[in-house]
Amino acid sequence: MKRRNLVVALLVAAAVSGALLWPKGREVDVASVLKAPLTQSVVATGRIATPARIAIGSPLAATVLDVTVREGDRVQPGQVLARLRADDADALIRQAAAALAEAEARLTQIDRLGQPVAAQQLAQAEANLGVARAEAERARQLVAKGFYAQSKADDALRNAANAASAADTARAQLAAQKPGGTERQAAVARVEQARAQLTNAKARAAQLTLVAPSAGTVLTRKAEPGDVASAGKVLLELADAGETRVYATVDEKNLRLLRPGQKARGVADAYPAQPFDAELYYLAPAVDPLRGTVEIRFRVAQPPAFLRPDMTISVETVSGHQDATLVLPSEAVRDLDGNKPWVLVARDGLASRADVTVGLAGIGRVEILKGLAEGDLAILPASGALDGDKIRIRAPKKPKVGGLQVPQGMTK
Repeated sequence: MKRRNLVVALLVAAAVSGALLWPKGREVDVASVLKAPLTQSVVATGRIATPARIAIGSPLAATVLDVTVREGDRVQPGQVLARLRADDADALIRQAAAALAEAEARLTQIDRLGQPVAAQQLAQAEANLGVARAEAERARQLVAKGFYAQSKADDALRNAANAASAADTARAQLAAQKPGGTERQAAVARVEQARAQLTNAKARAAQLTLVAPSAGTVLTRKAEPGDVASAGKVLLELADAGETRVYATVDEKNLRLLRPGQKARGVADAYPAQPFDAELYYLAPAVDPLRGTVEIRFRVAQPPAFLRPDMTISVETVSGHQDATLVLPSEAVRDLDGNKPWVLVARDGLASRADVTVGLAGIGRVEILKGLAEGDLAILPASGALDGDKIRIRAPKKPKVGGLQVPQGMTK
């Protein structure tokens, strides 16, 4: 009996104590549901990607005469980057030029002298053939009459055959000297070969002047005047001035908010006050299983001059925007990442649970699509109130933002 009385007394004391502490209910902080613009975005960190790196090397063993660019310089197609010297290059040009001159002289000789001389030789050979044949015929007749021995006729026939052979040779020689003839064709071929060798020698020498194959930026300079460069040694490295891109990664939970074509704003850590426009164009088809991240890529159509390869970039991608919608501080929404978010609302001096449907999520704010109305007061979790508690609202401190009074827990 005494024990029961003691318990009752303790309960009464607790009730009295509670009434003294919260005579009008628990004091709570609230945030007002306001209609305001809201932007939802995803922020990712990445780096400027270099589409292609171009190695500029020495085509042959040579000495570096001059290097006209330094790291960071922007270059245009055909711009001279360095000049080299190779002693054998000039010697090859002189040798090829001499061979060409000799071949051209031989062709000129064939055209100017070869044909006339060959024609004269043919005329003489044919005249000799006529005489030899006439002599052979005369000898045959004299042998038949008994005036000559047969040996005389045989000698005359042999001389006629030799004259015919000489005429054939002269005739072939003249044909070879004419356009389309074998000797002239050979001379023309020698000229073409010598000319090709000279062209190759000059091209080899031209390779000693290193030029930019395309527009780009100098990344590295690995040679100085006086250095000896072996064949194939890389002297300069360029970043191709193709499309500027940013490669970044985001948490896989943000995939639902991203799609190709979304506009974005990039900021370099080194130049935080100079943002630039970008566009999301690629989402990796697979998730990194170790990190739970996804690679995304952005195009930068008009890159600012300060961007450098591998520079750290923060990119904010806008995934949704409302000009005027009901918003509430994110901290006021319970189980925001769960399936059934809810809010504890201050109504008629009581804390009352209200299930809500949320939409866009901005920085520190969330869109309320259903469950609350403009002007409703959401109890902040830090107040410790529970559903059904009697409450009284603590006088809000109204910070000034842009000259406007904003209820506690809400900023524009």
